[in-house]
Amino acid sequence: MKRILLTLLSLVTFATAAPLVFQGTDGPGKGKHIVFVAGDHEYRSEESLPALARILAKHQGFKCTVLFDIDKDGNIAAGEPQNIPGMEALDSADLAVVFLRFQGLPEEQMKHLDDYLNRGGPVIGLRTATHAFKGTAEPFGKYDYNSKATGYESGFGHQVLGQTWVGHYGTNHKQSTRIAIVPEKTSHPILRGVKDVWVQAGGYVGKPVDSDVLTMAQPLNGMTPDSPADATKPPQSSEWTRTYKAANGKAARVFTSLYGTSEDITNDGYRRMLVNACFWTLGLEDKITPALDIAFVGPFKPNTFGGGAYARGIKPEMYAGFESQIPANANTKNPDAGKPKQKVQPK
Repeated sequence: MKRILLTLLSLVTFATAAPLVFQGTDGPGKGKHIVFVAGDHEYRSEESLPALARILAKHQGFKCTVLFDIDKDGNIAAGEPQNIPGMEALDSADLAVVFLRFQGLPEEQMKHLDDYLNRGGPVIGLRTATHAFKGTAEPFGKYDYNSKATGYESGFGHQVLGQTWVGHYGTNHKQSTRIAIVPEKTSHPILRGVKDVWVQAGGYVGKPVDSDVLTMAQPLNGMTPDSPADATKPPQSSEWTRTYKAANGKAARVFTSLYGTSEDITNDGYRRMLVNACFWTLGLEDKITPALDIAFVGPFKPNTFGGGAYARGIKPEMYAGFESQIPANANTKNPDAGKPKQKVQPK
């Protein structure tokens, strides 16, 4: 009886939430499904990804599903619960856009990503996706950023995106970053119409393997586009393409960016590059033009990124449709600071 009661009590705390879906109608993306998976503690993926999803659905016709970390009350709790309901959306996905950090997702959620990668689904990885997983439930521990699994060393980041976690290469909130196109890559479809790329996040070390580097990032001593370059930090790789070989033998397209915060995507050049990358990874490069509409859909007023500084009290359904504000509020104060964390178990 005691065991039954404990089981019932645990079921009460299971966290669920319906996926957030933006249904496109007409456009070059009609008939294609993009799944965005947001779950990092610092860089506001839970703001960047729904904003990008709206653009791609409203202007380009894609069906876009956005998944989040969800707490026991059904609220978005960025990077903390390590519980992302709705991962089965990947079963019908044509593209996965991953912006996770150190997620230890349970087997019943990870199996959908594993199936997606095994069938050779294209992937876009942003910022902390290089170290997306840590403490992942078996049999999916190989995806951890520090994996020692034979044939899958350094996990998802290294094997799929081309780089696992290496380190910072600039100081957040003191050093912004100017991104320049590699001269030999100006004709690449992802770079059509892309110019004046400046992002507010500090640099990451970029050392991709088996990749085609498109851009180089220069840390700046300041938080404006015209801030001087940090002479002690020469440019490093910041965006690249590659392929990974799936279990079925398919070579799948990948685009990796070491940036992507909610404030980064306010830059037109950077946002255009991400939109173009979605087309390219899907094999729709012939549809990329410098005139693709990348305007935000609905109000977008991002919070400044910071560890644990996500907006509280927001449920995914608050972003339904194309007119609600992202984020829904600026209540980023953590009322539970200093309290021990409890891991929420998924349903």
